[in-house]
Amino acid sequence: MVTTIPGSEVLTSALNMISQSLQIPVIILLVIFAFFAILTLGSLISEFTSRKKVSPELLEKLIYSISNATSSEEIMDVIKNANIYESQKIILVKVLRADSLSVDSRETLARKLIEFEETKSGKTIERTDIVTRIGPTLGLMGTLIPMGPGLAALGAGDVNTLANAIIVAFDTTVVGIGAGAVGYFVSKIRRRWYEEDLSNLDALTDALLDKLKH
Repeated sequence: MVTTIPGSEVLTSALNMISQSLQIPVIILLVIFAFFAILTLGSLISEFTSRKKVSPELLEKLIYSISNATSSEEIMDVIKNANIYESQKIILVKVLRADSLSVDSRETLARKLIEFEETKSGKTIERTDIVTRIGPTLGLMGTLIPMGPGLAALGAGDVNTLANAIIVAFDTTVVGIGAGAVGYFVSKIRRRWYEEDLSNLDALTDALLDKLKH
């Protein structure tokens, strides 16, 4: 004989109601994540086609050009003609023009500007990181939520309801894992790109600061 704890039926019914009420929001979020994954993949391709590839040779040439420049105007020309991103040029120009600051203050300004650039890159990666982590979780929720009523329908001999529940479960699983996989791929590629860009910017800034000390 199975002993039923008083009040357990109410708690079980409340949990079931909460679980079933989450099905529509989960499906809506999965649809949004799927569209976001597609748009993000397209933006990655677009970013790749317009990406400025700074080779070690080019970076070495820029550092030598900055170090061997004889005036601020010559350094400015090197920066403006360099094949780097416009945002990186703006940072280098700001550091170059901060001649009213002391050496330590100028270095602080440079580090802060690089930190801002790093934060901006981090925010871009953060969006796809969210999809990477939340997408599969939503997919699992979308799998488990309809299975409860589906199994109950199976016990009552309603095979059609079970079949519909399984279809929803599989669809949400595929969409959740797919969105997470795309998010992981995009985050991985962009993180490598942005780390390389920040490393190049850091090297150029150090060369510029070292030149301005003399």
